[in-house]
Amino acid sequence: MIVAFSVTPLGVGEEVGEYVAEAVRVVRESGLPNRTDAMFTTVEGEWDEVMDVVRRAVAAVEARAPRVSFILKADIRPGVTDALTSKVATVERHLAAPQSGA
Repeated sequence: MIVAFSVTPLGVGEEVGEYVAEAVRVVRESGLPNRTDAMFTTVEGEWDEVMDVVRRAVAAVEARAPRVSFILKADIRPGVTDALTSKVATVERHLAAPQSGA
């Protein structure tokens, strides 16, 4: 399964990077395949391990902020591994191919 999530502290002002870094630290220390971009952190693994990491990442922010906003999107596909890399590779392969019908 792949989970993309975003956790945002509320009530701490406009600069939230140090709070978000706490959540990302939890994900990176988990050892699960992951990637962070400007909007989401994506993590891949089995249901229980991924959801535990997400829960702990949210808790890390919650421990320092009076309120937390949390968004989660999941792709659940039993038996699929390395989708974090292979899904992007598939799109890149299509981008590199000549366009049909042009």
